[in-house]
Amino acid sequence: MVTSPLLGPTAGRVPDVQRIAVLRANALGDFIFALPALEALRAAYPGAEIVLLGAPWHAKLWRDRPGPVDRVLVVPPGPGIREPEPGEPESSTDDFLAAAAGEGFDLAVQIHGGGANSNPLISRLGARVTVGLRSEDAPPLDRWIRYVYYQHEVIRFLEVVALVGAPATTIVPALTVTDADRAEAAQVLGPAGRPRVALHPGATDTRRRWPAERFAEVARELHRDGYEVLVTGTPAEREVVDRVVAAAGVPVLPQVGTLSLGGLAGCYADCALVVSNDTGPLHLAAAVGVSTVGVYWVGNLINTGNPLRGRHRPISSWMVHCPVCGVDCTPGIYPHRPGDGECPHRDSFVTDVPVAEVLEAARELLNPEPGAP
Repeated sequence: MVTSPLLGPTAGRVPDVQRIAVLRANALGDFIFALPALEALRAAYPGAEIVLLGAPWHAKLWRDRPGPVDRVLVVPPGPGIREPEPGEPESSTDDFLAAAAGEGFDLAVQIHGGGANSNPLISRLGARVTVGLRSEDAPPLDRWIRYVYYQHEVIRFLEVVALVGAPATTIVPALTVTDADRAEAAQVLGPAGRPRVALHPGATDTRRRWPAERFAEVARELHRDGYEVLVTGTPAEREVVDRVVAAAGVPVLPQVGTLSLGGLAGCYADCALVVSNDTGPLHLAAAVGVSTVGVYWVGNLINTGNPLRGRHRPISSWMVHCPVCGVDCTPGIYPHRPGDGECPHRDSFVTDVPVAEVLEAARELLNPEPGAP
């Protein structure tokens, strides 16, 4: 047992590790939060190959990108593992596990949730040592730590890898922007006539969406301040991007499905600021070194809010009751227990965040006082 200068006690390393599997196969923001844990594994096991068990998009993003992942092995879709991507061919979990067992993993790391579905998969990889998270309904691994809902995701994953002797080297996710990323962004966007800011008004969970009309007001004000405003979104978010563009009343540049994920990283890297709901692109922007203003629901702020204030401003909504039925939707400390505040409605929980507060934060970051970062 040794002590990490960042997070405290760290267990002993596993001897003779040549290959490490890490399961983290969900969405963009979820993967960004795992980067410090991957960096810790790289520092603790510098000679080992780190294989991310991920989705097809992970393989595309990580192609020719420097960082702590050496290779991506695409894990098949399955309950509690991941959803299939559009057009993805069917694949068998049994076939995947048979092939994965031949990889000769020495260490298998589960940072993919409470483990009810993921721990059985990790256990079948044939690794010498398994480690990960465990909720009350999940089977144990060789080394595990309890999954407790209210904990920042970055710290949660760092505590897991500390169990195999990988102390934290950073708590700040960072993603390298490549020349190819910047070239793609430049080809799609062209030269900037003014300094650029980007707004991202979408989010997969509509409860995390700040109203489009308020993003439009931010776009209008920042355009008047002298910035070129981009509005980014996935094809599934086209409707909300169109609403922002229509309501802004000033020239803005919508970018819906025009950039790959790497191209989006290149786009954000050349922006002065990104204003977004709490969703993957917000965390991508922070990871590539851009200042951000994020609109958060208070529960998500605890788990995913950026801890730095030199370049980031999380603006929190304090609403906890469903605006439709009034149910307290605050999750319980432990998952999978009845009455943890779920209701069927998906109306926004962040409508009480005022435009003035978002604009004040944006302008403070765009025009820092002397002596500020």
